[in-house]
Amino acid sequence: MKHYEKRLEQDEQDIRKKTAAVAALVVAALKNAVHAVLAGNRKLSNLVVLGDGEINRATRSIDRDCHLFIVRHLPSAGHLRLMSATIRAVIALERIGDYAVSIARTATRLSTPPDQHLATAVENMAQESGEMLERALQAFADGNAEQAKAVTVMADQVERLRTAALDDLAHSADGRSTEDLFAMFVVFSMLERVSDQAKNLCEEAVFAATGETKAKKVYNVLFLDRGNAGLAPMAEAIARHNFPNSGNYESASLMPNPALDSEMVAFMGTRGIDVSGASPVTFDKTPQELAAYHVAVSLQGPIGNYLPDIPFHTATLEWDVAPSPDDSPVDFEAVYRALSFQVRELMERLRGPEAD
Repeated sequence: MKHYEKRLEQDEQDIRKKTAAVAALVVAALKNAVHAVLAGNRKLSNLVVLGDGEINRATRSIDRDCHLFIVRHLPSAGHLRLMSATIRAVIALERIGDYAVSIARTATRLSTPPDQHLATAVENMAQESGEMLERALQAFADGNAEQAKAVTVMADQVERLRTAALDDLAHSADGRSTEDLFAMFVVFSMLERVSDQAKNLCEEAVFAATGETKAKKVYNVLFLDRGNAGLAPMAEAIARHNFPNSGNYESASLMPNPALDSEMVAFMGTRGIDVSGASPVTFDKTPQELAAYHVAVSLQGPIGNYLPDIPFHTATLEWDVAPSPDDSPVDFEAVYRALSFQVRELMERLRGPEAD
């Protein structure tokens, strides 16, 4: 092996070893922080906080090493991808270290450790997010793109556990102080963010191994109106027609009419959009199903008329596109223009100017 190639391989292995070492520190910090919360161990929580400096120093050192590697070796293809992915991976690790610190600081503020019910919720979330993190780190270390892709699906389970945990927290509100409730909310939120960063690590593992970049996000959008016979189906059809690759679109109503407005159906046909096969849909989503929507849009009245309990991750909008009285003829041309503008503005805000 030539001296140059030997030096390149040695530098790469040094970076890999340093990355594995800081990953071990982060995993340990997370486990210790969770244990500190469950056991009410303030000494351990403070050790986690103080240990964050070591993690930060290690990640900065790796970042410098990666940039020096690029300058020294002018790598291409796989070596360059690995350095680029490692730079972003250590950012994710540093953030997870910060989440561990937040959890540890929370342990020092709890008046008492969580009761058995909440402790079980913490343990379940910590187990799932921690396992996801360790699998993601292994996939990154092994350069295993298929393993990394398989790990990302675990994030859905973490989200379900978080939703259930917050429900448990709400039901136990009478027995704990506001400070304790807020502290437990922080714990659940930080554990969910660990799974988010684990997904980022998986994406970096895939990129380093294959060059494949993260797929563009597809957004779930729900349009709501009172009767689901005109406005919401129009918005859904416009979104499907103009931005088919940027989102999944649905429309619904609490009290759907028997059929779509025939004049609306005919008008949409003149715009090259066939909605004749559609029919009004009853809005009967469970809280878990609603949580899958990134955006919910009311086209008639306040969003609270449809969603009294808005999911944590769902953004809501209210579009006043048909302010005329209900018994007045609808100006479908004006409504179509208004909806087209609003839909375009929404999807470009979500996906950027390249929304399609």
